[in-house]
Amino acid sequence: MTLDDPSLYQLSEHVGRALSARGLMLATAESCTGGWVGQVLTMIPGSSEWYERGFVTYTYLSKMEMLGVQSSTLETFGAVSEQTALEMSRGAVERSRAQVALSITGVAGPGGGTPDKPVGTVCFGWSFLDGRNRTETMCFPGDRDAVRRQSVQHTLRRLLDQLLA
Repeated sequence: MTLDDPSLYQLSEHVGRALSARGLMLATAESCTGGWVGQVLTMIPGSSEWYERGFVTYTYLSKMEMLGVQSSTLETFGAVSEQTALEMSRGAVERSRAQVALSITGVAGPGGGTPDKPVGTVCFGWSFLDGRNRTETMCFPGDRDAVRRQSVQHTLRRLLDQLLA
């Protein structure tokens, strides 16, 4: 990961401008990306005007304690599921002062994949304080770094799409 990635920097600037123009604060809930979204967003000077906080919840227990993800959700669907991603994003909105949140949970590799959820499977959630929610699952190619990088790019692009819609 490089902090001077021009494409991530530019995307973060666009997200920041869109949030700021709407008077919204963002919270992030990350698992497989380990805080990478928060890192690229806070590269932008003045990001404290629109980035409220980030939760890095790598384990089942941290997802439950910090974000309120239900143990039954994790047991039934697993950490890498749209159900968990949705509870993560909802929890981030509920447990912060943000009006919008995004979440990422996935299998970045090189191990940990299964036939149903191969390496590269990443689930996303976006939640707004007004009750709007969206989830999505993607399967990205490449090594661990590539999967994580594509996940950061994807979640920010989709968030921007929702903000501009």
